[in-house]
Amino acid sequence: MNAPVSSRATHDRQMLTAALAKVAAGDRDALREVYDRTAAKLFGLCLRILGDKGEAEDTMQEIYLSVWRRAGSFDPSRASPITWLSVIARSRAIDRLRASGRARATVPIENAAEVSDPAPDALDRLGAAEDSGQLAACIEELEMRQANAIRAAFFGGLTYSELAEQADVPVGTMKSWVRRGLIRLRECFER
Repeated sequence: MNAPVSSRATHDRQMLTAALAKVAAGDRDALREVYDRTAAKLFGLCLRILGDKGEAEDTMQEIYLSVWRRAGSFDPSRASPITWLSVIARSRAIDRLRASGRARATVPIENAAEVSDPAPDALDRLGAAEDSGQLAACIEELEMRQANAIRAAFFGGLTYSELAEQADVPVGTMKSWVRRGLIRLRECFER
């Protein structure tokens, strides 16, 4: 019989944490393990933000170069490994998007739940992951404004400034919404 999803997710998290510690010590094989365990998720995130396969592939190289250089800064008491890696991926993809000068169509954040996209989004891609059911359930527990902001930021690639502009709130308020939402997500995952 298969192990429960939470046991597998915990095991995967522990394996990835150990691999990142080895990367910090200069172990190239451990970097390959990190890549093998995370590339699909991070590529999906980059593709969703950038909308171009070639750009997403180039960004992936930058992401794992950053992981190689910064693995020593990963603190498992502050974030899960996939969260830490997703933040790096999101930042690199947004930097690339800004550098390219491509404009993006925006929709007010209040309409985020109604915006349809025929392509699978990052959340759909995460659906294939073992802990996606828990992620979706935890996001549903959030206040609507926090859930929408987190979805738009982490799966849609919007910056705090863009989120704040769309919601017509100060950037500090948006940062607080996202931060409180992420804290609640972590608490939900720890249950």
